[in-house]
Amino acid sequence: MVLSNNQFTDSIPSSFGNLRNLHSLFLGNNNLIEEIPSSICNLTSLTILSLSRNRLKGKILQCLGNISGLQYVMMSNNNLSGELPLSICNLTSLQGLDLGRNNLMGALPQCLGNMSGHLEVLDMQHNDLSGTLPTTFSIGSALQSFNLHGNKLEGKIPRSSKNCKELQVLDLGDNHLNDTFPMWLGTLPELRVLSLRSNKLHGPIRTSGSEYMFLELRILDLSCNDFSKHLPMSLFQHLKSMRTIDQKIDGLSYELHQHYQDSVDVVTKGLELEVVRILSLYTTIDLSNNNFEGHIPSFLGNLIALRVLNLSHNGLQGHIPPSLVNLSAVESLDLSGNHLVGEIPAQFASLTALEVLNLSYNHLEGCIPQGPQFHTFENNSYEGNDGLREFPLSNGCGNDGHDSVSEENCTGSTLDEESNSEFLNNFWKAALMGFEEVENGWKKLSFGVGTRKAAKLHQQDCNSLEVQEVQGIQATD
Repeated sequence: MVLSNNQFTDSIPSSFGNLRNLHSLFLGNNNLIEEIPSSICNLTSLTILSLSRNRLKGKILQCLGNISGLQYVMMSNNNLSGELPLSICNLTSLQGLDLGRNNLMGALPQCLGNMSGHLEVLDMQHNDLSGTLPTTFSIGSALQSFNLHGNKLEGKIPRSSKNCKELQVLDLGDNHLNDTFPMWLGTLPELRVLSLRSNKLHGPIRTSGSEYMFLELRILDLSCNDFSKHLPMSLFQHLKSMRTIDQKIDGLSYELHQHYQDSVDVVTKGLELEVVRILSLYTTIDLSNNNFEGHIPSFLGNLIALRVLNLSHNGLQGHIPPSLVNLSAVESLDLSGNHLVGEIPAQFASLTALEVLNLSYNHLEGCIPQGPQFHTFENNSYEGNDGLREFPLSNGCGNDGHDSVSEENCTGSTLDEESNSEFLNNFWKAALMGFEEVENGWKKLSFGVGTRKAAKLHQQDCNSLEVQEVQGIQATD
């Protein structure tokens, strides 16, 4: 029964419990309120229960564990509260469990790890869950997406997670995990998205001597932790998928594709964007707000598929490596809040895809490169570097002491913080309108837009920004 994407209000009728031969019930994307009626548990033939994106409240029914044939339980984006019933672990056919964005609390059941032999998607992001991560992921795990972003989980990342050989997305960001970098995750051959941001991870990042580590990784977010020492050169050398630009669109290959939409929310270009089904194209490294030191490795210039590179707010020293000019696809580059010296490489003017640049609060000097993209960057991209010259700064580079590019020629392409310029309108028109398109049962692109500019991210609160992978169930025709 497909009743999703309507405007139904009031509570779920208890009479639904009389439909004992019903195999699937889609009630998502409505305005349903009150508690889930216990009569739902009479639907003993049910395989799919989708109640996401309503205003349901109360606890998750204990009796759901008695519907042995349930394969997908989707209740995200509601106001459900209380603890997750242990009876959920009785569902031996369960492949997808999405309870994200509710008010669930209490300890995360350890038995969830035992379900990894058949559970492919586990999403409980943005709740109030506590305790430690399950430690019982077994060999042969079917888990492909594991998202616990935005909870209060503590302890270490379990080593048994290396048994999840099918895992493509792991998001444990915005918790209280206290551990060193889990290098063993590099042995997961399908891992594409790794977000451990905003935890209490610490120490240097060291990799093993094996060359077969993190080969498919496309989004890496370790920001807002306490990592130290030098940037992980050996880790960068493993990132094979970031060294080539794959033009084909390749979303996560869940067998559950007719029910799930895969997306990743990334903070880039001063906006919070939800990137949907283009993970092979949207490659990101965010190591900001840590305690890294030393030089920026020239090898980063080999990661030519990068769209976003954020190394801001560390203790990095030395010059900006000219090799970064090889990042022809980079759209957002943030090196602010470090101790970088010397000149901005003149070759940066050839980075025509660059839309946001932040080099503020370093010790850079010399002339700002001139080029079409650089005319769109404002003073806050360079502020805090007293030695820099040329427009948009007030002190010029010309031999006559005047700006070689007049303000009149440049102001037409300069973006202010709330700009509605043609450039912004053309590129981010979908974002500014909150655009969302559904095609063939898949949400293609949707943007949750803030008006912050990346040039002001030196004031960012690590807890206010996130990278997250989202799963949701929906009916398809």
